[in-house]
Amino acid sequence: MSRIGKKPVQFPAGVSITVNKDNVVTVKGPNGELSEKLDRDITVEIKDNQIEFVRPTDQIRHRAMHGLYRSLVSNMVQGVTEGFKKQLELVGVGYKASHQGNLLDLALGYSHNIVFEIPKELKVATAQEKGKNPIITLESNDKQLLGAVCAKIRSLRKPEPYKGKGVKFVGEVLRRKAGKSAGK
Repeated sequence: MSRIGKKPVQFPAGVSITVNKDNVVTVKGPNGELSEKLDRDITVEIKDNQIEFVRPTDQIRHRAMHGLYRSLVSNMVQGVTEGFKKQLELVGVGYKASHQGNLLDLALGYSHNIVFEIPKELKVATAQEKGKNPIITLESNDKQLLGAVCAKIRSLRKPEPYKGKGVKFVGEVLRRKAGKSAGK
């Protein structure tokens, strides 16, 4: 049983939520507007600053969709009010990051720099202090897009388990391995 799906989503006074006949939920707030098409079986009820999701039966598919769409709409409400922020850290000698507009220029130890185009819905910032690893900060109101872009940047040079070099999230704990054992 989906406990998440049963929990109503609270939204503040500055947020407006509409549901059209095609079951598309649109959330508008101070940070922008987001919309998501829901499954045709899930119904949405809006009552005094909270949204409830109702499923028709207890089938496995309906239970899964119930919790999923509740979480997606909850993330949309949080996105248009507060927004989301993720930070990536470049660990390695000579690893650098700079940005110009929405183009991110990364030096990740390859023979050439990687130029990565950030979608216009995201805000990007890079920081490089002496003695510290470069940090890329990405902000958006869309949690799904933000996570997908961060995963794509991380996949350009995943952290390796021996020295920990690569692109990792700030605060991410890596599983480290011991190096070669010495000879007899």
